[in-house]
Amino acid sequence: MELLWRIAQVVVPVFFIVAAGYFYARRARPDLSAFNRIVLDVLSPLLVYTALAGKEFRLQDHTLLLQGGALLVLATGLVAWAVSRATHTQARTLVPVVMFTNCGNMGLPLALLAFGPDYFGAAVALFSISNVIHFSLGARITSAHASTRDLLLSPLMIASVLGFASAATGVRPPDLIFTGMKILGEAMLPLMLFALGARLTLLKREDVPRGMLGAVARPVIGLAIAIPLAWALGLEGAAKGQLILFGALPPAVMQFLLAERYRQEPERVAAMILLGNALAVIFIPLGLALSL
Repeated sequence: MELLWRIAQVVVPVFFIVAAGYFYARRARPDLSAFNRIVLDVLSPLLVYTALAGKEFRLQDHTLLLQGGALLVLATGLVAWAVSRATHTQARTLVPVVMFTNCGNMGLPLALLAFGPDYFGAAVALFSISNVIHFSLGARITSAHASTRDLLLSPLMIASVLGFASAATGVRPPDLIFTGMKILGEAMLPLMLFALGARLTLLKREDVPRGMLGAVARPVIGLAIAIPLAWALGLEGAAKGQLILFGALPPAVMQFLLAERYRQEPERVAAMILLGNALAVIFIPLGLALSL
């Protein structure tokens, strides 16, 4: 009973904000293009930098977790490639959907609620590692013509590099400036959940059959790899929980933007991502049950 209550304390606030975004978008049909640009160019970079550069984040304490996150991303990609061959699905469509989790919109708020602010920097570090792989290898998997250089020079990637540099050296802006950066960055957490709910209004009944494979394969393969990987790396406590939760997350919304940019079956990718995030109501509690 205590475990169910802890899961509810994490899940209910997150899905409440997602539901608020969903019902608002059903009524108002907002244009989120400007909002998405602000999140990508301003709020996300500030959140990443301040979490990594904060005095409470010690990079050396999370080395194994970050290694586990990178291994989990790569291993799920290999399994997804085998699944794509077995199901006659285009690998460039399925593999990135399974490899990369929604560790920003959904993963960061969940990690904050589940493991507390002391371990939030580790969740942001996982998010950063995932993005580095996504914007390099993931982009190349999506399209052989992907401009990896442009993706790696994005504000989010620059903020990740600067954040890890500050974590390693202890050099950061004065506290008066840093506090303002942190407040602005943390505004991203509820806003991204709200935007995720708004995106779910785009899910149509006909998307279910074409999106089911990627939507289910993402958390099932992720959990199947994350649990033995956490054991193999000797992770314990919050670090073990973070890796398992990372494996249970739905597909990354960012992958739809890449699929659309490079015309890699964007409609099918969108169906996988939207359906996967809708099914998070099932897989996230399961991941938390295994994590807490």
